[in-house]
Amino acid sequence: MEQLTIILIAISLSLDAFTLSVAYGLLNIKKQKIITTSIIVGIFHFIMPLIGLLIGNILIKSYTIDSKFILILTLIIILIEMIKSFNEEISEKNMSFFESITFAFLVSIDSLLIGAGITYITSKIILSSLYFSIFSFTFTLLGFLLGKYITKKSKQNAKIISIIIIFTLIIYFLCK
Repeated sequence: MEQLTIILIAISLSLDAFTLSVAYGLLNIKKQKIITTSIIVGIFHFIMPLIGLLIGNILIKSYTIDSKFILILTLIIILIEMIKSFNEEISEKNMSFFESITFAFLVSIDSLLIGAGITYITSKIILSSLYFSIFSFTFTLLGFLLGKYITKKSKQNAKIISIIIIFTLIIYFLCK
């Protein structure tokens, strides 16, 4: 039962990375950057729970980190980027290393928070972090590839679809 719980947590931690990578994939990110960013996300999802465990309850009790606010802010930034590039011709976008790191950090904050309480679920911290890493890498890669595929098939409509999806997610999280 413990392992099933960890796998379910790994999946849920990976879903925000999947969602945002689909949105970024719609911007037609270069394949090399897709792979690099997915690896960075996987690394962050391995490290962040360990850092969260080290920081532990001291940080959680002292400061409230509202992951919903961070997610909404990230979505707004992505939405603005999509609107700005709406009339540009669809070509492969080259994500900078800083953008990849920022993307990975933002989708890994929830892993930091999970790490603070992981000992209540399991004593297999490294194995749990490995699950988080593998699932987040896989979901991120699949999200980017799905977004890129949609862009190739629907050209300009992909931008409209991505703007609608991101706007809908912002509204959903604001109302939640």
